[in-house]
Amino acid sequence: MRQIRPADECRYDLVSLGEIMLRLDPGEGRVRTARNFRVWEGGGEYNVARGLRRCFGLRTAVVTAFADNEVGRLLEDLVLQGGVDTSLVKWVPYDGIGRTVRNGLNFTERGFGVRGAVGTSDRGHTAAGQLRPDDVDWDHLFGTLGVRWLHTGGIYAALSGTTPDTMEAAMAAAARHGTVISYDLNYRPSLWKAVGGQARAREVNRRLARYVDVMIGNEEDFTASLGFEVPDTDAALTHLDVDNFRRMIEAVTKEYDNFQVVATTLRTVHSATVNDWGAVAWSADTGFVVATHRPGLEILDRVGGGDSFASGLIYGLLAKGGLATAVEYGAAHGALAMTTPGDTSMASLKEVEALVGGGGARVQR
Repeated sequence: MRQIRPADECRYDLVSLGEIMLRLDPGEGRVRTARNFRVWEGGGEYNVARGLRRCFGLRTAVVTAFADNEVGRLLEDLVLQGGVDTSLVKWVPYDGIGRTVRNGLNFTERGFGVRGAVGTSDRGHTAAGQLRPDDVDWDHLFGTLGVRWLHTGGIYAALSGTTPDTMEAAMAAAARHGTVISYDLNYRPSLWKAVGGQARAREVNRRLARYVDVMIGNEEDFTASLGFEVPDTDAALTHLDVDNFRRMIEAVTKEYDNFQVVATTLRTVHSATVNDWGAVAWSADTGFVVATHRPGLEILDRVGGGDSFASGLIYGLLAKGGLATAVEYGAAHGALAMTTPGDTSMASLKEVEALVGGGGARVQR
């Protein structure tokens, strides 16, 4: 993998580029019948930065934009509670009604048993979706200030016609200054269907993948976003066939020899509240490694589990070095994150390390 820059040369261990939405959570109920919502902040890219700050104690920031109104200031307050640096946030004047700029909303119910989780996003014309390449001095960020790791992904790439250009500008600057780049493909059909569907997703993601050192995604992501067909459809549906993943990665890395690490979570959904959970990763140096498999994992809120896997994986690569250890940290952190509500992790490093070490759910006194 690209040599990771020394911490004492950089202001930030990780910077994420993406949109942060206000999540409205009806708790145990349904969005369609809710009378009360609890609010959280969340976003695929941001969740990684927050997890690395709150659980793992690293210095993180987020590049994003908010409409300057009360909802934007609420989002800022939530981000600050998570300890993530907001100095790179662009504030956009609000027009009073949201005709030209607004903040994204995400109504998400957790699901239970046979009723799956449901998300309904409302994120058109958002400030983050309108962020342009020249809105940020990327060379100042990655060069003068210094960043060890940049994380972004396919959700942000889908938000507008300009976000891929913004991402490419950031990724090119990061590469120039020796910053490791990770990317979570995170394919969401609903985000792409009105802008060209899967064909557009492939066009954008294949273009951006050329900059990536650490690629995260499951079989569906690699098929839909990069155009690599799954060798064994039945196995892919379970997300548990490591041999299937191995065959796919062998094909992917022949075309993208810049990928130094490829990783995915492995999930079989028995119900909304019981999943089999694990992870697998590959690196050019190590080959394939498989995390501890956790069958029958009980889940309170699955949203953000993959992002917490990514933050644990990145922490392991930054702080522990070995891929086998990193994938264990990722799988354990993702498992713990799904035991609490909201998109972001409430786990501690002590809890993650206990689970990595084989600890269970006995009461702590």
